[in-house]
Amino acid sequence: MSTEIAAGTDVREHRILYGCMGLGGGWDTEPYTAADVDTAEAAVRAALDAGITAFDHADIYKHGKAEAVFGELLARDPQLRGRITLQTKCGIRVPARGRVGLYDLRADTIRQRVAESLERLRTDHVDVLLLHRPDPLMEPAQIAAAFADLHRQGLVRQFGVSNMDASTIGFLRAQVSVPLVVNQVELSLARRELVESPGTLEHCRAHGIGVQAWGPLARGRYTGAGPDDETTRLVAELAERKGTTPETIVLWWLRRHPARIAPVIGTARPERIRACRDAANAEPDLSHDEWYQLWISARGAALP
Repeated sequence: MSTEIAAGTDVREHRILYGCMGLGGGWDTEPYTAADVDTAEAAVRAALDAGITAFDHADIYKHGKAEAVFGELLARDPQLRGRITLQTKCGIRVPARGRVGLYDLRADTIRQRVAESLERLRTDHVDVLLLHRPDPLMEPAQIAAAFADLHRQGLVRQFGVSNMDASTIGFLRAQVSVPLVVNQVELSLARRELVESPGTLEHCRAHGIGVQAWGPLARGRYTGAGPDDETTRLVAELAERKGTTPETIVLWWLRRHPARIAPVIGTARPERIRACRDAANAEPDLSHDEWYQLWISARGAALP
């Protein structure tokens, strides 16, 4: 049964997001094509069919082409914007014309990047803006000013961060007046560091900050694209026992954590997106013991 979540809803209520990094053609500056738009449309329709209504972007994805292609879809279907939650990120500047790649969270840069994203996405606001990476030179007062301006103008409804640890989030929260509602981090059965080193997840839970996991399927490592190892076999066994897909089991492992981690799936293949349907539409059906079985198997060693 679909439990589709209305647009504009608090992003923390979404069980899964669709990550749009794979849309828009190649990682180059060549223009996207009509075929790229069709590929994006097929992926977005598959996500909607699976009950996924939150879409994650960043200004740098495919050098802006991911947002631009998505904007084409919103123009094709004017009703679509009202059905979805739209999230984007800023703060990374890619190398160009002799300039090194760097992080930039200055106030004017944030405002400019949001304006450019809105133009590419062909919308008057985004529901969520995340700071993509921590900038060692960042001044929280500048970030606070940019966030306040964007919120007051109705250009951004909610704010968060990405790839930040507990201390950095706390540093920002001390000066930013709008709530930070989410932290997006790399997390999966293959990348378990945040589970195995307490701190960041617990900080997020304590302060009502939702956690989103990028790379949650670990490039298919446990669902057919990796070695036929013990964990892959365990995932398949659990999927068969519960009448679902291996992708769902891997995503349920994240959802079962008390932080209620929301995976951000990034495949552009409609069949793999639809394989995540149960994870988007049902609470995780993993027992305490089954969750630990998966963890220990992926670790490759017993717990200390």
